Amino acid sequence: MSTPEISQVLAQMRVMSAQATGGTAATEMPRSDFGALLQKSIDAVNDTQQKASELRTSFERGEQGLDLAEVMIAVQKSSVSFEAMVAVRNKLVEAYKDVMNMPV
Repeated sequence: MSTPEISQVLAQMRVMSAQATGGTAATEMPRSDFGALLQKSIDAVNDTQQKASELRTSFERGEQGLDLAEVMIAVQKSSVSFEAMVAVRNKLVEAYKDVMNMPV
């Protein structure tokens, strides 16, 4: 997730927290579709991985203008973003299981 997306999610969480405690939130963020936000995040991770793969392949071919440090940073960004996405997915699956196991 990019920084603006994280900021938006955090702002939404603050608004929900204020509403849950009975307080009023200072500013309401516009509602966004969770599915669209999740899809946008997945697409961003995919783009990061594709860019890293292209840089790695270009470096292996010996193309001029590529720095090993640049390639390694791109690969690490791709790895960290993928691990974060997997962690979010695992939390969503865990939350879904908890909801499904609740007595009606």
